[in-house]
Amino acid sequence: MKSKTERKAKKSSAPTNKVVAVNKKAAFDYFFVETFEAGISLEGSEVKSVKKGDVSLRDSFCHFENGSLQLKNCQITPYAKVGAFAPDPRRDRRLLLHKTQLDRLSGKTREQGFTIVPVKMYFKGRFVKVKIALAKGKKNYEKKQVIKERDVRRTADREIAGYKN
Repeated sequence: MKSKTERKAKKSSAPTNKVVAVNKKAAFDYFFVETFEAGISLEGSEVKSVKKGDVSLRDSFCHFENGSLQLKNCQITPYAKVGAFAPDPRRDRRLLLHKTQLDRLSGKTREQGFTIVPVKMYFKGRFVKVKIALAKGKKNYEKKQVIKERDVRRTADREIAGYKN
């Protein structure tokens, strides 16, 4: 018979962080000032869809309603075997944060130019978590500068790889 410590050790050896969805466009469109980890309120069939990876964070955003933070416009495709009771794929989902974090975020979003965007969705243990960021929008010239720096870095890497051969 195994002791308690052996059983606990076996449980902790399981993979805990599995990234399900990443919002790459958010990193291009915004400067991230601060990030938070939030839980998300899902139905059972939605959790199965998230495990399959049928999630899209593209064009999704967070908004305060009635004192709680809501994730809006997030696409979670309905699970195929759920039957007639499938939830709406783009319904609003409540994000779970501490009261102090909610107060801090609501105060910052009242300031000019700040918004809350979801960055990625992942599993932490058996729970689905959403990494959200307090972000400030980039101007068009800043986006062009990022593209220019990336192109310069790529050409430099190609030239270095060419000299090695």
